[in-house]
Amino acid sequence: MPDRRDQLLEATAHLEAPLAVLDDVALDANAADLVARAAGVPIRVASKSLRVRAVLEDVLARPGFRGVMSFSLAESVWLADQGHDDVLLAYPSTSAQGFADLVAAEHRRAAITVMVDCVEHLDLVDGVLGADHPSIRVCLDVDASLRLGPLHLGARRSPVHTAEEAEALARAVAARPGFDLVGVMFYDAQIAGVPDSSPAVRLMKRGSAAELVRRRAAVVEAVSRHAGLQVVNAGGTGSLHVTGQDPVVTELAAGSGLFAPTLFDGYAAFDPRPAAYLALPVARRAADDVVTLFSGGFIASGPTGASRAPTPVWPEGLSLTRNEGAGEVQTPVQGEAARRLRIGDRVLLRPAKAGEPMERVDRMARVAADGTVTVVPTYRGEGCCFG
Repeated sequence: MPDRRDQLLEATAHLEAPLAVLDDVALDANAADLVARAAGVPIRVASKSLRVRAVLEDVLARPGFRGVMSFSLAESVWLADQGHDDVLLAYPSTSAQGFADLVAAEHRRAAITVMVDCVEHLDLVDGVLGADHPSIRVCLDVDASLRLGPLHLGARRSPVHTAEEAEALARAVAARPGFDLVGVMFYDAQIAGVPDSSPAVRLMKRGSAAELVRRRAAVVEAVSRHAGLQVVNAGGTGSLHVTGQDPVVTELAAGSGLFAPTLFDGYAAFDPRPAAYLALPVARRAADDVVTLFSGGFIASGPTGASRAPTPVWPEGLSLTRNEGAGEVQTPVQGEAARRLRIGDRVLLRPAKAGEPMERVDRMARVAADGTVTVVPTYRGEGCCFG
């Protein structure tokens, strides 16, 4: 497909910057690729990787996608109030106000499933609401990391790792009034979130996938003795084609693959098209080959390093400066292309992660194949900040 970055800048030139820009042609291609790799298993859309409700709802209207994976209880309540009827909160919540809001309306309780990984989470809810609160849908977060002796490969999340640990927690949930255990979740960060950077990494990912097939089956069997499971969620953008082959998995999860940030450039099994950009204006010239952009401190979470910085991609031939990087309110970029830039011109940058930069802008300009622009609010633009 042709490079559209010039068209993206031309189509959005009339809009104030800084600005998030979405190439809808690339979004369409990425959504289709996710569905193809999922091979018939429905994909739950991770809202944290979008943080733009219009895009979230667009994707959910497409065949192959079903339900939201939210990141905050307040966000979950907000989405339920907007009409979303299948919201899986991917992380445990400690929000007293959030739980009060959850049980205040029947449509929220029906739509939202909260995450727990210990009895203390149940105790917290009972402490906030009282032991006689209405029934709350619950999902168990099961640690999907690979453990090799003292090595822990994967995210540090749930303390529940074995089938025995999962069954003990399931038994406790089933015995506690006010909680309805309906699901289990496994996020394989060491597969989904790690590029195929070496033969050793690829070997680790294959071994972890095989171990998870065995352990997921044992966990699901054990938990099912105490609950009628409706949801067995697993995977992420980087592992759909692997995790979706597991027969016990009822749904997958993905979000970042829709926007295709730079951290997803190094995978062997798929090649997403860059879709989401930040357009920053040139505010001044620091030297013949250095211009300074307004704004730009969009460093992604995770271990700090060059891989978490945004990447200038258009015009080609620009890079961040070594000493300043992506700044707080200004970002110098250098290179031969800087000599041709004028004050007021714009530079496109690709973020390292997908949803996080949307917290820094209130609008996203969606550019269709014919250059038509539709401006939609981000979560911030709707007055929402969920953490």
